[in-house]
Amino acid sequence: MPLLITSNLVIPDTDLDFSFVRASGPGGQNVNKVATAAQLRFDLAGTQALDERVKARLRVLAGRRLTDEGALLILARNHRTQEGNRREALQRLQDLIERALVAPKPRRPTRPTRASKERRLAGKVHRQHTKRLRGPVRRDD
Repeated sequence: MPLLITSNLVIPDTDLDFSFVRASGPGGQNVNKVATAAQLRFDLAGTQALDERVKARLRVLAGRRLTDEGALLILARNHRTQEGNRREALQRLQDLIERALVAPKPRRPTRPTRASKERRLAGKVHRQHTKRLRGPVRRDD
């Protein structure tokens, strides 16, 4: 079943690869017998569903979850069942892709206004005067 991100963006199953491994942590004897932790591998380098700008933003968001081969690796192990961890991994991938789809707003450089320059200079004069008053007192005889 393909992963639906938005109404017009669908990630095909061929780009997703699930494997299940044994989870670490508490769980008694069950943790030693059952492989419930889900490893989701998303082929970011090879996918055709995303354009290059989205891929670049997703690489930055992925951080250390990105492998040397260009795949995004998500490990989910919070649930006791494979299906619960599988759903969580897919949800985390979907959240990452949705964040990468939003293009950052370009920064427009602004210049300080005349009034703000004058306030800054007036503040400097005021601080200069205050610091002069802290100095030694001069006697005018």
